[in-house]
Amino acid sequence: MIGATVILYKPDMGITQDLLETVLKQVDVVSIVDNSPVATELLFDKSNMHYHHFPNNIGIAAAHNVGLRDLRSSGCEYGMLLDQDSTIDEDFAFRLSSLLVASKVEKRPVVAIGPRIICSFSEKTVKPRVQREVLVYDEIVCVTQIISSGMMIDLSQLDAIGYKDETLFIDGVDHEWCWRAKQQNLMVAIADKVEMIHRLGDSRSKFAGITYKVGSPVRLYYQFRNILLLSRRGYVPRYWKTRNLCVLPIRFFANSLLQDRKLERLKFMLCGLWDGICKKDGAFSDNW
Repeated sequence: MIGATVILYKPDMGITQDLLETVLKQVDVVSIVDNSPVATELLFDKSNMHYHHFPNNIGIAAAHNVGLRDLRSSGCEYGMLLDQDSTIDEDFAFRLSSLLVASKVEKRPVVAIGPRIICSFSEKTVKPRVQREVLVYDEIVCVTQIISSGMMIDLSQLDAIGYKDETLFIDGVDHEWCWRAKQQNLMVAIADKVEMIHRLGDSRSKFAGITYKVGSPVRLYYQFRNILLLSRRGYVPRYWKTRNLCVLPIRFFANSLLQDRKLERLKFMLCGLWDGICKKDGAFSDNW
């Protein structure tokens, strides 16, 4: 059986409804975890659907864990994670799960496979600047980490790896889980011929000739804090620590001087830096 977990937060129902309709045709069970302040009205047959509403927003990691537990308790062998603003093809789940099944038959240590990501802003395939390909198996490319949306997981391996780290709340959650999988000698991969359109950030901006994604001010709190928290962990790749720590001052400058809502952004960045130094985790509202 194949299941899917879809995370909602104040969704644009035009996009989200299309996604859910496509997903429901491809999987046996759907778990929807809604972190929106007001419950989202869903006009679907709910016979194979779990719906959870958390108006106080429990974070992406906890939401994933709720959904993954739903899928496992329903007897699913494979589980797909999706954000509300992703767009998938009609055979998306079949193609990813088939690659996972093939990897298991060939006794390859692959625990999760994700698609090639097409940015909805640039309409171009996202190519990480630093991450290197680790290994190539036929139609999959093993890499250091993949994003959560579009990720198909072999649920039988969750006992060994563990669930998502809820202390991080949101940013870095997907990558941290991939790095933890590597500790168990398991790999994550990208399906070379499977693509998914996904929205990365809220908008785009350019500084010193470099285009970068811009998110909401509160996300800066989690981004800055979690870089400091994760940089202390031994299993986090050195290249990731070096790159993100070196870029922090540039991001601080760009967000405090070049973006709108400057004071609000400055506040969240300073709070994130302070809590990162003080080793505080969880939601922003728990600490401030």
